[in-house]
Amino acid sequence: MEWLAAYLLLGACIGFLGGLFGIGGGTVLVPVLLLLFDAQHFPADHQLHLALGTSMATIVFTALASLRKHHQHEAVEWPVVRTITPGILLGTALGTLLASSIPVHYLGLIFALFVYFAAAQILLDIQPPTSRRLPSNANIRLFGIFAGSLSSLVSIGGGTVVIPFLMWSKLPIRRAIGTSAAISFPVAIGGTLGYVLTGMGTPALPSGSLGYVYLPALAWTALASIFTAPLGAKATHHLTIGLLRKLFAVLLLALATKLLLKTLI
Repeated sequence: MEWLAAYLLLGACIGFLGGLFGIGGGTVLVPVLLLLFDAQHFPADHQLHLALGTSMATIVFTALASLRKHHQHEAVEWPVVRTITPGILLGTALGTLLASSIPVHYLGLIFALFVYFAAAQILLDIQPPTSRRLPSNANIRLFGIFAGSLSSLVSIGGGTVVIPFLMWSKLPIRRAIGTSAAISFPVAIGGTLGYVLTGMGTPALPSGSLGYVYLPALAWTALASIFTAPLGAKATHHLTIGLLRKLFAVLLLALATKLLLKTLI
């Protein structure tokens, strides 16, 4: 119970960011959970897996609360969600399998440069050709595999890749964010099941763990995020388009810089 306030505060922040930008929030959740788990003297060998699993399980609740609010604003492109989600799930699985054989150092560098480019394009308001539209379903599926694989390999949420792709395909930013939030939900369910199953039977996990999901942390972060994710999603539809684009670009720059430092250090 002594960690309740920390988990509630973390969940509140993640929920709001997830609703506002349509991202899962794992980029913030994982490092903070690592600090909290280390402070509670959890076994060092399992801290990262527990942080990843608990983060993924929290995103299930954050994404659900967020997508419901975006759906109320008719800002979810459901055909895109249905088309891209299987590809992202397949790509995530492929990325996990390839993680040990591909030099993540170079992948991280390339991905960081891609995100910098996407952020610059948004800040400078560089528009794609007016004739540009969403690609065919086959190409959307292929992009989903690419996005899932890359996100899995460099530990970055899929929204960081999917939202710029949707915006470049002439989808308005609010619909891109709402669609990304909806995509995060099934991906988080699949990821959570994976961490639960792979962690079952692992010795020395802290009491209250279900596989690699630490239930006390999940309960409080999810509880707070359920209330703040709709607030973030609501804010998305009240901010001016120009300000929303700039805020998202700043978020991309921060994520790219964090990944670049992680890659270079």
